[in-house]
Amino acid sequence: MPLPSSLRPHCLAKDRLHLWLPASSRDTRDKQGNIATRETYGSGLLTFHVYCDSKMIPEHQRALVSNILISSFITSMAGHYSTKTIVNYVCDVHAWHVLHGLTWSLNDMEIDALLKASISLTPASTKRSKREPYTINMIVAIHEQLNLSHPLDAAVFACLTTSFFATARAGKFTIPCLDAFNPAIHMKPSNVSDTHDRQNLHMKTFFLPRMKSAPEGEEVSWAKQTGPADPEEAFANHLCINEPPLDNALFAYRHNNSYRPLTKAKFLQCLTSTMKAAGRQPVSGHGIRIGSTLDDAFLAYLHHHAQILAPYMQATPALQEQFLRHTMNLPPVR
Repeated sequence: MPLPSSLRPHCLAKDRLHLWLPASSRDTRDKQGNIATRETYGSGLLTFHVYCDSKMIPEHQRALVSNILISSFITSMAGHYSTKTIVNYVCDVHAWHVLHGLTWSLNDMEIDALLKASISLTPASTKRSKREPYTINMIVAIHEQLNLSHPLDAAVFACLTTSFFATARAGKFTIPCLDAFNPAIHMKPSNVSDTHDRQNLHMKTFFLPRMKSAPEGEEVSWAKQTGPADPEEAFANHLCINEPPLDNALFAYRHNNSYRPLTKAKFLQCLTSTMKAAGRQPVSGHGIRIGSTLDDAFLAYLHHHAQILAPYMQATPALQEQFLRHTMNLPPVR
């Protein structure tokens, strides 16, 4: 923990970014944002101040931070943290400066060089093993173990198939904890619509209200599939069994004469127990989106994308305009 200071009151990690003040703070800007992101900022800021305390760095030298200080901070973490964590912590200090109206004018080339050098020192214990992907056969096995007339099972299977066939993070369709549902940032039934592509093929479209890479939100979609893994049938079953209110969580399920939002923990817990019941090794939740990119249809697109996109690149104004609109306005990759 950092040494006691009137500039750094005791508070939750998500509040440190704006409650912990630099000695020369000029203003406080936007305090909104994803809670998980703010907690991450708080972790990096905590580590920075603990380091400064250990080196007896005066408050006025912590912001505006100097090249020497940030370089020594990076060097102290190399070999103890992953490069990704070190990058995040430096970004946290940067965000702290920006939020309080302070100029960040460090030598980015020098910082980048130090960060690259830290890669070779990354401890093996901080490296995550490769995640096994979900497959359609795996989803079918889960389907066979679930009772889709049961509210929770119906919600879990609909969430699984929607996440998989929409190639989306399961965290975008679940809630962090039971009391965290926020209609402004979480998926609701009112965010779902039926759409058609240029070939008049039906799609189910989901509007994600807020993303890190797209603060104004973005859409994902899926189309009907064949077999037990069909997301259309699973989603229709969920709506029939649970009838979630339009202003509630999308995959809310009936529980004791009320509704309970499907949390990420409950979703993954249910999948884990179901996989074990099917005699299979449980797979990380990250494997859902990974597996969706290994689907035969997606691989066919990767191998034959030129032929698939060719009609949109020909001299047809309407098609060209639509193609450019979808490709030129994509959110930045994170």
